[in-house]
Amino acid sequence: MDIRSPVLPHKGRGALGNIMSRFDREDRFAIDDGWGSSDDDGEARLPTTVTADTTRSLITRNTSPDLPFDRSINPYRGCEHGCIYCFARPSHGYLGLSPGLDFETRLFYKPDAAAILERELHAPGYRVGPLALGTGTDPYQPVERDLTLTRQLLTVLSAFNHPVGIATKSNLVLRDLDIIAPMAARGLAQVYLSVTTLDRSLARTMEPRAPTPERRLEAIRRLSAAGVPVAVLAAPMIPGLNDHELEQILDAAKQAGATGAGYILLRLPFELKSLFEDWLRQHYPSRADRVLTLLRGSRDGRLYRSGFGDRMIGTGAYAEVLAQRFRLGAKRLGLGGRFMGFAAEQFRPPPRPGEQLALF
Repeated sequence: MDIRSPVLPHKGRGALGNIMSRFDREDRFAIDDGWGSSDDDGEARLPTTVTADTTRSLITRNTSPDLPFDRSINPYRGCEHGCIYCFARPSHGYLGLSPGLDFETRLFYKPDAAAILERELHAPGYRVGPLALGTGTDPYQPVERDLTLTRQLLTVLSAFNHPVGIATKSNLVLRDLDIIAPMAARGLAQVYLSVTTLDRSLARTMEPRAPTPERRLEAIRRLSAAGVPVAVLAAPMIPGLNDHELEQILDAAKQAGATGAGYILLRLPFELKSLFEDWLRQHYPSRADRVLTLLRGSRDGRLYRSGFGDRMIGTGAYAEVLAQRFRLGAKRLGLGGRFMGFAAEQFRPPPRPGEQLALF
């Protein structure tokens, strides 16, 4: 007999609850004692809290052969978009918080991000290379409207003539066209819009606080019209849930003006496995077993494998078919890859106040 209390969805949130992270020594859960309780009211709206992060560094380096960049910036920890599939959720465990609801309701921001970035780019040993903005959490999540950290970072990057690739699923990126478009004209900026589904109902359930698919396509259209190179990210592809839309997403993005494309097979590291399965069985119970079976068939019998080379695309017959579908669709539409053609040779650190200008 299962004595756990039933977990209900919260309005505007993706995760069903706050599971314990892999660093916790004990697991806690509510039990149903038959008397009923209002402690876990699924209809309640959960507030978002935002806390300053006092980090002293900003640029994160990686040596992954799966990524087309070796450095990135994330001005926020946690993401209010609440996407249930977000592979960054387990990172909240490092803060002593849950990858579940904590990840989307307890956010951290870096108030000195622009000053830290300027200092790091001025460092004598710094060597320029394309910088990815928003690889962990979305740089244009709702709190960016007020905090404007991403806009401040772009201002610094523009002043340094530093190349940047922006990954987002928000049309808020259009707010910064006055910075991005001139950078793009100098070969310094590209944008990657994530379009996971064209189905509004699925999007609302899967990405509860992200802009609608129509608004993302409109963002691609306006960015392209302003001369900004745009790639669509059909990611993640979830077997048996949204994978049938792959070609439709590519077609819609191409019509909107996208010139590049990419895709990723759903990744479920660490606690994300149970978070996603709970969400799947709550919202799509008739599809759950098929989705999980297809995922295991693409991950050598597991829900996830983290090895380089296949963690983004999977293995086996299903993964091969998905990859072929993407290749054929991208080729048919003339969609290229990502993070290509930056004019990194333009990088020039501006003089600091009081510094003598260089003669040459």
